Amino acid sequence: MSKVIGFIGCGKMAQAIIGGILSADGADHKQILFSAKSHKTKEHVQETYRIMAKENKEVAAQSDILFLAIKPDLHGSIIEEVKDVIRPETIIVTMAAGITLPYVQKAFGFNVKAIRTMPNTPSMVGEGMTAMTRNEYVNDDEAEEVKKLLSSFGKVEEIEENLMDTVPAISGSSPAYVYMFIEALADGGVRGGLPRDQSYKMAAQAVLGAAKMVLETGMHPGQLKDQVCTPGGATIEAVAELEKNQFKGAVLSAMEACMNKTKGMSE
Repeated sequence: MSKVIGFIGCGKMAQAIIGGILSADGADHKQILFSAKSHKTKEHVQETYRIMAKENKEVAAQSDILFLAIKPDLHGSIIEEVKDVIRPETIIVTMAAGITLPYVQKAFGFNVKAIRTMPNTPSMVGEGMTAMTRNEYVNDDEAEEVKKLLSSFGKVEEIEENLMDTVPAISGSSPAYVYMFIEALADGGVRGGLPRDQSYKMAAQAVLGAAKMVLETGMHPGQLKDQVCTPGGATIEAVAELEKNQFKGAVLSAMEACMNKTKGMSE
């Protein structure tokens, strides 16, 4: 790709994307620009990724694909600052919960090409899950270009915008639930006499392996669970205890709370 890719804001998620793009040869160092408020962040990003720091307006004016890697409440002021220098062909990519495509359109005040995304923190280790949706001004080729960039640090699914508020609950926020599960498994290992570091490693690898089984076998998770549950064995006893304590119900309730919060942000 010969296009210039810009980032306004360059926190951990933006850095994960930049690292993925460079690792996958999705762009040359000279094709990536960024801006950041913190001098410390600017120095770190320039030294780590060897890319050029500029002011917000310069990044916006020169970018063919512009990532707004900023907090939700900053979108209004940042868009106001840069909207006069955006070219008609520039694709705007948002990354924050609650920032809808109609909001972006209204904030810019013209028919801007916009893609809304929701990546997650495992993007930082190349195993991200990103959902994306686009407005009617982004054509298939342009969407594919952005999808290719997002694929450089994990998997991508394109969905309808009315489903985007569901995404934080299932992939955006869910790593937090999984970390809690891993911590609980490790606590159980320590309770049984295993050293803490080994417990974390064994728990995390088990979760990683189970996830890979779902993705690579294409089997229903229930079938994979049944394969582990020997009749009259220890695993089915553990599963029965989880069911008795409403394990699935607790997860569903947590997801509902997350979705409700996200919908509130969108409104």
